[in-house]
Amino acid sequence: MPQLSPWLAFFVVLGIALVAALVLVAIVAGIARLFARRREWPKSLTSRARHPFRLLMLVIAVVAAVQLAFPAPTYLGLVQHGLLIAAIVAIAWLLGALLGFAIGIGMSRYRTDIPDNKVARRMHTQLAIVSRLVNVVITILAIGAILLTFPGVEAVGTSVLASAGLVSVVAGLAAQSTLANVFAGIQLAFSDAIRVDDVVIVENEWGRIEEVTLSYVVVHLWDDRRMVLPSTWFTTKPFQNWTRNSSELLGAVEFDLDWRISPSAMRVELEKVLQRATIWDGRASVLQVTDAVGGFVRVRILVTAIDAPTLFDLRCYIREEMVEWIQAQGAGLPRQRIELVEAAVKKPERTKTEPIGLFTGTVDAQERAAQFTSSIPLPGHVAVTHDAR
Repeated sequence: MPQLSPWLAFFVVLGIALVAALVLVAIVAGIARLFARRREWPKSLTSRARHPFRLLMLVIAVVAAVQLAFPAPTYLGLVQHGLLIAAIVAIAWLLGALLGFAIGIGMSRYRTDIPDNKVARRMHTQLAIVSRLVNVVITILAIGAILLTFPGVEAVGTSVLASAGLVSVVAGLAAQSTLANVFAGIQLAFSDAIRVDDVVIVENEWGRIEEVTLSYVVVHLWDDRRMVLPSTWFTTKPFQNWTRNSSELLGAVEFDLDWRISPSAMRVELEKVLQRATIWDGRASVLQVTDAVGGFVRVRILVTAIDAPTLFDLRCYIREEMVEWIQAQGAGLPRQRIELVEAAVKKPERTKTEPIGLFTGTVDAQERAAQFTSSIPLPGHVAVTHDAR
């Protein structure tokens, strides 16, 4: 029997190893499908870990073939180094997939589609942050393990550790805002300040917390816009959290009506409206006259609902029903009143008189004027006087 060439023998061994790996993958997949008939978690595990597990089996098969029959000793070290790096990547990927599966199982135990979901939303937020943190740690460890496979890295380890203090200071100054957001994200997740699906008011916008990451928070606004804010925003600025302790809220509906409106009749109509409203939770309903100045009566209605969206719809419903009732009554419609008064009495006309001044109008004034207008004697002349005798 002729002896096979070294490369042909290597490819034969490699083929056998790959077939064995495929058989093993098929057996594991069959076991997973068998368990998936009775439970749901094997489906999630299979969908998450399928690709990294196959990659790891492929790398193991190639490593076995190389160790058994690789025909080029010159390149053996380089090939083994590459396979080692591939194995590290596959293992890190598989660990991340298993972690995602475990966290998904934990999240599935806490439902957020129920009325009282405060604990569930807190757990979802914290588990999401933990998942990202562990993924970052796994990535860093994998990169470190890959770097340690290169010759000479161990030799420079001492100098790296010696300069770690300086490097950390420089890195901290260069990435100050990034690190601040990372620590703020961790603080938000474990301080329970905000949770996924919380209703908040940020930058005068109403929305829900859609995603909390290590560096930013995504707010799903009421009109389907997404507002992305850095994590430090929620730790340095005030904001409203409408579902901090519970989702129940109290809302107001206000009217400016005429003074002839009857508050007692409005209360009776409000009770009828609330009895027809299926979104009212029945906790509170109040109608009060809060102001009565400026020609109008201000009526305020307070109602409660299980959450913010339901409260908004309830307020709109009550407003529409009460507007139709006020229109039907007619008496409460706002009116502007104008008071007409008689015309003012005319003043009597003044008679024309001579002007009275310093030198005119009276005898004394005329004599005063004569003193200023009489002839002035000239020098060298003797004034002529007339004797009355």
